[in-house]
Amino acid sequence: MTLYNDANTIAAIEGPDREEFRKVHDDTQKELTAEGALIDNSELSVVEATVVRTHEGATTRTDGPFTEGQDFVGGYYLIECGHLERAAELAGRFVEARFAPIEVRALVHG
Repeated sequence: MTLYNDANTIAAIEGPDREEFRKVHDDTQKELTAEGALIDNSELSVVEATVVRTHEGATTRTDGPFTEGQDFVGGYYLIECGHLERAAELAGRFVEARFAPIEVRALVHG
């Protein structure tokens, strides 16, 4: 799961929805750990970030994580759950889903 944020998400989780935000993440992490399904998860910094692009052999860096869009990746969960429906149900619990997308994908095993 890739959890995106935008200005409204940040305002909510730093303000009136902060307690719910923390509780839902804590409860979900405990549940997934108990099931043996949580492989990794983390919140990503919005302070220490850079965007790197290469064009015609030249590499440029700009302050990130903000690119042209309004949404940016705020964190992720890597879980073993067997099917996307379970992951989508978990994603729907998070406060972030009210304001910005949460992307659920399967890993490509090769």
